[in-house]
Order: sequence, then structure tokens, then C-alpha cells
Amino acid sequence: MLAVVLIICYLIGAIPNGLIFGKLLWNVDLRQHGSGNIGATNAWRTIGKTAGLLIFALDFLKGALSVWIASVVVMTPTSMIAAGLIAIIGHMFPIYLKFRGGKGVATGLGVIAMLMPKATIIVFITWLVIVLSTRYVSLGSVVAAAFVPILAFAFDYPLEIFAFGVAAATFIILQHRGNIIRLINGNENKI
Repeated sequence: MLAVVLIICYLIGAIPNGLIFGKLLWNVDLRQHGSGNIGATNAWRTIGKTAGLLIFALDFLKGALSVWIASVVVMTPTSMIAAGLIAIIGHMFPIYLKFRGGKGVATGLGVIAMLMPKATIIVFITWLVIVLSTRYVSLGSVVAAAFVPILAFAFDYPLEIFAFGVAAATFIILQHRGNIIRLINGNENKI
């Protein structure tokens, strides 16, 4: 049963909300504008705040829904962690778009909201403060992702959740390696 749940959660995570709703509501293919990314940040920059917030919310829900499905069907903490991680991977490498997706930040936040509710508030506030003070979404995302395993340890979450935090943070930071290079070179896009 776990294998079926993980396949479903991957397929949910892989839903390209930015592409679907960008085209459906605004007649914009995000892959052909801005950074070419299908995530909330490019939607915000390319189409506007409403689009960015909608895509963020929908991508967040993909992560939360995946964890919830595992909690209802398989009902083990390990299955919830695996479902959340596979949803993030699905968002990053969607089968629907030849495995070229987003960076996993909003989907990852949805996952940690279900797995680590206390830490989620700190992660989101950290991201928000950095974004508002620097206008670099990528910097906020990388720092917030790095905080996830630290907070899992600080709040004494089980070892499996700490391991999830390390894995998710690693995936998200690796997805931002181009942004990190641009930040170092001083030519990263601001929001």
C-alpha cells in the first residue's frame, strides 16, 4: 500500500500549478518568461502578486495533501515523511514536464507544516524577513531550508524527521545552486 501512496504523492507533487494556472487564467507560459521556472516566484515576477500567491498556495497544498494522504492510508510517521519527500521531488522533477520543475520551496513548506508545525512558523518568518529586507527570494529560501533540520533538532523531533529535514534542505539548496552563484556574483534577480 505504501508504494501506491508514494506513486500518488509523486503525481500530486508533480502537478505543474504554475504552468496550468498561468496558461488557464493569464494566458502565460511561465517557462517562456522571466527565469523560466514554473514556481510562485517567477509567477509573481512575471504575472503579478495574485498569480504568485495562488501558485504558492497550490504548491503548498501539494505538500500538505501528500502527507495527509499517507497519514490516513498508511498511518505511520515514516510513510508521512516519505510521502512528503516524494511530493517535493515530484515538484522538482515532474513527469508531466520532462522532469523540469520548480525548486520545491512552497511544496516543502506544506510538508513541514504537517510534519513540524512548530518549526514551520519559524521557517516562514525567517524566509519572510530575509525576503522583505533583501528582496532576494532565493536567499530567503536557501536560509529557511537550512533551518529545517536545525529546528527539527532544536525541537527534539524524532530522528526520522531530522533526517527528512536534512534531505529536503539538501534538495532545495541544490535546486538553488544557480541562484547561489548569482547571489555571490551580485546579479541575482530581486522581487
